[in-house]
Amino acid sequence: MTNPAAAKASDARADFSPPVQPVTPEATAEQELVRRARRGSLEAYDDLVRRYQERIYATIYHMTSNHEDANDLAQDTFIKAYQALKSFKGGSSFYTWVYRIAVNKTINFLKQRKNRTHMSLNDLDFNAEHDPDMVALVSEQTPRRKAQLNELQEKLNEALLKLSETHRLIVTLHDVQGLAHDEIAEIMECNIGTVRSRLFYARQQLQSYLSDYLK
Repeated sequence: MTNPAAAKASDARADFSPPVQPVTPEATAEQELVRRARRGSLEAYDDLVRRYQERIYATIYHMTSNHEDANDLAQDTFIKAYQALKSFKGGSSFYTWVYRIAVNKTINFLKQRKNRTHMSLNDLDFNAEHDPDMVALVSEQTPRRKAQLNELQEKLNEALLKLSETHRLIVTLHDVQGLAHDEIAEIMECNIGTVRSRLFYARQQLQSYLSDYLK
């Protein structure tokens, strides 16, 4: 005879089971490439590299402000990823895993070299498109405006340098690369709440540093 209490508890557990995430065709194709690459297919790994090399390079460049360094670090990232491919268990997507390798390499590089970073005004999005003064500054290409824009770019670079490497990285991954909070959390191995609070703090700091130039 079925125990009513046990049956009710079982139904409750079923109700609170986590939803099964759908597997997209793109994810399936990526998994197949990873499977083939792990078996030694360089062609499959080249396909994986082509999928993400531009995004990896862009992330590193916005952290280092140096094309040569970004190229070297991106290349090193994919070499290390290939060497460690057999340790990739598939707990996250391949690109998230590679991003984490790239981020760690870049942070270590910056600590060793203390490189400066450079970010375009067009890359950074902290709701500046809603500021009429900023819109006018960027859109009106008079000589005076151009001089002001150049000055603001310099101030932005200085402001970015005042952020910690972690906060600078958060801004780059979210505002430049367009990654979602959960993706960044995987890359930086922290929870989503931490990502949101760090991003909010970084944006507030940047706006504060640039407030005199946005008036």
